[in-house]
Amino acid sequence: MNAWLACASVLLVAGLFPVVWGVATGSLGRRVVAQNCGTSVVCLVMLLLAQGYDRPAYTDLALVLAVLGPVGTLVYARLLADELGESPPKAQLPTVLAAAATVPVVIAWCVAAGPGRAAVKLVVVGVLLVAGNVISSRTLSGAYVEPSEAARRD
Repeated sequence: MNAWLACASVLLVAGLFPVVWGVATGSLGRRVVAQNCGTSVVCLVMLLLAQGYDRPAYTDLALVLAVLGPVGTLVYARLLADELGESPPKAQLPTVLAAAATVPVVIAWCVAAGPGRAAVKLVVVGVLLVAGNVISSRTLSGAYVEPSEAARRD
């Protein structure tokens, strides 16, 4: 077992335990936030496993998760807008934690991979993951108002 696999194991246990707890117990808003956080954790674990097992295909899986994870959260937010609108969940802390975990993983992976196409792909995955989490967090917390609702409020 190398350091990459050890970090993936620690992140998997330390990251998915709160996610499973949040999904299994708690309000609807907490479950959606936990689902979004779980996507980030699994994406970072895939990046660490890609380097640990020397399998670049895992990086492609992380890229797909970085794109589709926040999209899934936005779909949940749209479908559950009425229930989430009554008491919007607080998603700032999980977003900050996901971004704080993403940056060192991507930087360490880029240093190990060296300059090239792989490093560019890793930076894209990191940017997509952080941006997707920020957008999902803002949507879940009610900061985003649909244009039709904004017109009705005026």
